[in-house]
Amino acid sequence: MAQLTIFYDSQCPLCDIEMRHLRAADKAGAIVMEDIHAEGFEQRFPHIDRDRARALLHGQLQDGRLLLGLDVTHRAWSLAGRGWLTAPLRWPLLRLFSDALYRLFARHRYRISRVVTGKARCDKNCAMPGDPAGSGRS
Repeated sequence: MAQLTIFYDSQCPLCDIEMRHLRAADKAGAIVMEDIHAEGFEQRFPHIDRDRARALLHGQLQDGRLLLGLDVTHRAWSLAGRGWLTAPLRWPLLRLFSDALYRLFARHRYRISRVVTGKARCDKNCAMPGDPAGSGRS
């Protein structure tokens, strides 16, 4: 059973890449990834506001509690056994800066994606060069 559901923006190339890496690292199947642009999303998850989830990464724990932003990222990578990579982002002093930088990234992620990947937005298949498997979205 999934311990975390991530509501992610599949139209963002960098977000899509991270979800594919996370899916590959999640050997225990503890994470479910839900595309906020999927047909029927609002009916299946009426408690998740798509616009807010587009602006800031949302996650939901098994008990129904919502996580936002880098708290989602850290929980997800912790479940995948790599929480040590993101733990410093949650340390009290660094948290202030990392959260501010994350909000800035989230606001400009399509521009940043264009610079990093050559694509500002994904269509239905956001496969990057060298990724024969395609996006592999849930």
